[in-house]
Amino acid sequence: MLKIRLRRMGAKHSAFYRVVVSDSRKRPTGRFIENLGTYDPGTDPATVKIDVARTEDWIGKGAQVSPTVKRLLIQAKNAQAV
Repeated sequence: MLKIRLRRMGAKHSAFYRVVVSDSRKRPTGRFIENLGTYDPGTDPATVKIDVARTEDWIGKGAQVSPTVKRLLIQAKNAQAV
């Protein structure tokens, strides 16, 4: 099964995340199929950049979304609407 989840990047105490599509059997830091965006909680306010169209395309193909990415996707959609 494919999952849309966060992949931790960066150094200690200054992490940022990539939103990726990967196989659920792989490690979260392992190989991924496609990079869909980024999430940086270190900025004020937190920066969320997600390609909403590609993400919805993957969801339409059956990829499962993690709870955190689901929340970030809602934020990204609201930011595009404004």
